[in-house]
Amino acid sequence: MTMTLAAIADAVIEKAGKRPRFIVAIAGPPGAGKSTLADTLQEELTRRGEKSAVLPMDGFHMDNGILEERGLLKRKGAPETFDVRAFIDIVKAVRKADEEVLVPVFDRSREIAIASARVVAPETRIILTEGNYLLLDEAPWKRLDGMFDLTIFVGPSYEVLEERLRQRWIHYGLDDAGIEWKLYGNDLPNGKRIIENSRPADIAIEIFETA
Repeated sequence: MTMTLAAIADAVIEKAGKRPRFIVAIAGPPGAGKSTLADTLQEELTRRGEKSAVLPMDGFHMDNGILEERGLLKRKGAPETFDVRAFIDIVKAVRKADEEVLVPVFDRSREIAIASARVVAPETRIILTEGNYLLLDEAPWKRLDGMFDLTIFVGPSYEVLEERLRQRWIHYGLDDAGIEWKLYGNDLPNGKRIIENSRPADIAIEIFETA
């Protein structure tokens, strides 16, 4: 279904109630619009007087050197190329809401994760985690089951995903061969895996509208 940004914000605030720390998971395939939703939702929550922050899963990419050693560099972005344990540790630390937590952020232009690049303050009430595999029902990702207070799955059609991903890699300057590999050798197969093997979300949407 399609939901407006306002309706999603309403749902988050209603479910959060008066809890001092509320963690939302925004999951879905590559190119679904998870980052855009997280960022615009954070802005909307701020507009409504809520203190919120975005915690991106992409900051937990393994380093390229490790991926190369393991023969996984070309599959960067697949479930096996993330430091899941570190992500789980950060979510647990954030859950406590008793001290500042520094989290990494992925720089896509350089294809590297930058450590301690974003602050989650103890007074920040709503945490918007976003990433492909937050609901993936496969080890070790299934260890995240039960760690979120509200789950959202964003899943546009295959055609929408394909076009968005193509435009992403054009934007980052890949040649035609590189784009074809990213699309059909990695991103779209990962997307199919996510759609077919993710746990049901509390809210499932195809497209969100900012109005």
